[in-house]
Amino acid sequence: MKVMLFPGTFDPFTRGHRDIARRASKLCDELVVAVMENSAKTPLFTIEEREDLIRKSLTGEELDHIKVMKWDGLLVDLYSDLGCCAVVRGIRSESDFRYEAELALANRLLYPGYDAVLLPCRDDMSLISSTIVKEVGFYGGDISKMVPAEILEEVKDKFKKGRKQ
Repeated sequence: MKVMLFPGTFDPFTRGHRDIARRASKLCDELVVAVMENSAKTPLFTIEEREDLIRKSLTGEELDHIKVMKWDGLLVDLYSDLGCCAVVRGIRSESDFRYEAELALANRLLYPGYDAVLLPCRDDMSLISSTIVKEVGFYGGDISKMVPAEILEEVKDKFKKGRKQ
C-alpha cells in the first residue's frame, strides 16, 4: 500500500490546501494529512481546531482515502513510522520550489529513504496562503474565495473573536 504524507500547519486550511490534498490522494492508496506544530509560529487555531477544520473541509468519499492526524515531532519520524513513499507539497512559486527542494534535501540527510512530490497549484489558487487568509480575515475582508465553504463561518468567527480581544 502506497502512503503519502501531506504535512503542514494549516492555520487555517485553505482551498489551495484542499486542492493539493484531493489531487495527491489520487496518486496513492492513502494520503495522511498531518497537522504539524511549528515552534517558529504562533497559530491562530489550536492543533485540535485545525484538525477538525480539515476533516470538515474534506467531505464524503474523499475521507475514504485521506486520513487526518496531528503530529508534534520530526517529520521524518512520522514518515518512517507510517512507511510513506513520499511527502507531497504544494508549490505556488519559484521561491516555494527552492524552499521545498532544500527542505527535502535536509530531510533526506535525516532519513535517506525520504522522498518528496512537489505539486504545482492551480492558477486560480496561486495567491492563496494561510498568511494572506489571516491578514484579510483579521481586518474583516472577504475570505470566501480562499477558504473552503464548509469551514468559512468557523474561520470568520475566529477572526471576529480575535478582533474583540
